[in-house]
Amino acid sequence: MSEQQDKFQRFKDLHERERAFVIPNPWDAGSARLLESLRFEALATTSAGYAFSKGKRDSFAALGRDEILDNAAEIVAAIDLPVSADLEDGFGKAPETCAQTIRMASQAGLIGGSIEDATGNPDTPIYDLSLAKERIQAAAEAAKELPFLLSARAENYLWGRADLTDTIKRLQAFSEAGADALYAPGLPDIEAIRTVCAEVDKPVNVVMGLTGPRYTVSELSQAGVCRISVGGSFARAALGALKRAAEEVKTYGSFNYSEDAMPGSEISKLMIQDKCDERE
Repeated sequence: MSEQQDKFQRFKDLHERERAFVIPNPWDAGSARLLESLRFEALATTSAGYAFSKGKRDSFAALGRDEILDNAAEIVAAIDLPVSADLEDGFGKAPETCAQTIRMASQAGLIGGSIEDATGNPDTPIYDLSLAKERIQAAAEAAKELPFLLSARAENYLWGRADLTDTIKRLQAFSEAGADALYAPGLPDIEAIRTVCAEVDKPVNVVMGLTGPRYTVSELSQAGVCRISVGGSFARAALGALKRAAEEVKTYGSFNYSEDAMPGSEISKLMIQDKCDERE
């Protein structure tokens, strides 16, 4: 069994547990190394966290497929864990573009990824269901030939379309199209989450750490959730700590923030030491 096939099988097996597992979202190789050291069993990239690290907004217009996959490949190379990826809208409207994105993601070493039904156009934010299903079907057909677990995302709630019935209808269509896992970010409460889990026949991912109510791993497991991600919230937490430290220095001229900082020696132990040059 190849290393990538082994990672895929490990990732697939996580979705068959009774209790939900947490799949946190690093934004670069260093944050991935830290999360691996804490014994998480799989990681997922975050387009938001990556965008922030590059001084960009998290949007289709700002982020290209090549840079997203290059970032993901760096994370894959830095750790031994299975890595899934936020693949935005597949980086194009056409179903074949989504399929090609899946093939490229696999070539980058990823063993999973998500395709969403958001268009990026605020005037028509969500793809028509027929086209959205065709896009997932094309991605699923590509994934079947690979060690790759496809997640399909219904983005209604992130775009002001608080329609649970339509969201469930979309997730059911995506399951029928061949998606291995389903994801509707922004669901309003635990009852909505429980309803989604009961109405679909594939593992459900829920994101925590965004605005709105927050639930424990136990509560989400009891509601039927399989997988819990954190999106860009870890990256935002890191930026929040940076802002507080900088504001302390700027406002008070003090450096007490360093008391809570991770020691450099501890960080060094987690990082890869590559030889940069040859010295005689």
